[in-house]
Amino acid sequence: MCWPYRQEYWPDTFIAPTACLKGKMLTHKQLRTKALASAEVKAEYEKLADEFSLLDEFLKARAAQGLTQAQVAEKIGTTQSAVARMESGSGKHSPSLATLTKYADVLGCKLEVRLVRRTRPAKSLTARPSATTRKRAAV
Repeated sequence: MCWPYRQEYWPDTFIAPTACLKGKMLTHKQLRTKALASAEVKAEYEKLADEFSLLDEFLKARAAQGLTQAQVAEKIGTTQSAVARMESGSGKHSPSLATLTKYADVLGCKLEVRLVRRTRPAKSLTARPSATTRKRAAV
């Protein structure tokens, strides 16, 4: 049976109501599959795919070298908590290219940053409205 979720007990916690299925907890894989069935969730997930892919590369490389976050931190001249924030992908911390390069170097890797043409054009964040759009807005 699923533990009843009560906001007053865990105010900073969100447990999706879909985490229970017929009285049983879903596995991560089942929950992910169910969540990605929603077009909106899938679109947001795909927006973050590149970022999470990079984080996964860093974690795999660190594990392959047998290094802890503290050891990496010492070698690049920062703290373990800074490495943890960088690896978490929380979005609150955007490390510089210099830091990412140092991290990669400690792991015996080379950081490469490339521009890759999109298969479909992205919406421009700085594009000015067309004359037609301005006319419609004026009406």
